[in-house]
Amino acid sequence: MMICNFLLALLACGPANDDNPKPEAPAEWRLVWGDEFDYVGLPDATKWDYEEGFVRNEERQYYTRARRENAYVEDGVLTITGRKESIRNAAYVAGSTAWKTKDEYASYTSACLITKGKASWTYGKIEVKAKLPAGKGVWPAIWTLGDNIWEVGWPRCGEIDIMEHVGFEPHNIHTNVHYAKQPDNQYATNMRTIVVENVQAEYHVYSMEWDNESIRIFVDGKEVNRFDFNVARAGQIFQKPQYLLLNLALGGSWGGAIDDDIFPQSYIIDYVRVYQKERADGAGS
Repeated sequence: MMICNFLLALLACGPANDDNPKPEAPAEWRLVWGDEFDYVGLPDATKWDYEEGFVRNEERQYYTRARRENAYVEDGVLTITGRKESIRNAAYVAGSTAWKTKDEYASYTSACLITKGKASWTYGKIEVKAKLPAGKGVWPAIWTLGDNIWEVGWPRCGEIDIMEHVGFEPHNIHTNVHYAKQPDNQYATNMRTIVVENVQAEYHVYSMEWDNESIRIFVDGKEVNRFDFNVARAGQIFQKPQYLLLNLALGGSWGGAIDDDIFPQSYIIDYVRVYQKERADGAGS
């Protein structure tokens, strides 16, 4: 009888803790895009486009489109190759003094693969495993730019440099965020550098995690750079989609003098993976 009364009392109380629902399941990383380079041939045209010609920073390389000598997938990796060779400059203008158009022939070739027009993301995690080229004049990078660059210009579109390396500093990996401070649009940058051994001979993992409050950049899982939007007065710049670039630049404003004896040079990418947050219960973040 005492047990029956106890059970009746429990039923009368109804569900416990109605005012204190279970906490929301933590968000987990979910793979949303990537390239494992598990095929042979030119980079997958459904995922990658190209920059072409002379593009920025007075760099010496001429970026080519869908040319296997400069970008090719084989043996499970993408290889971007910088070469010392002559190639005609399609933008050449006789009598021009502008650096992009004054030379009829370029002296170096390379490739810049981009996801613009194919894929872009707002927030998430980008992870790239790569071996870098060596020698004075090389300037490989993994980075992102705002989709709206053609509407608002740089740096108002925002730029995230997950990895930059210049050959005259063989052990340094640079990370950076470029942006325009709000509300005056004053250019600003947030650069951090880490010493990493054997970046040319061994694979290392370069990654960044980006949410609505900050960007964090890592090398081999070690945080190198943290950029907090509120502190930096970055406004809404990094609340908009960014696309990915993989490139091997040569020379230019930071790459410096080029040692012609180093060529060809290869930038080898084992994989590219993009993740976004999803709660463990299946709901989006």
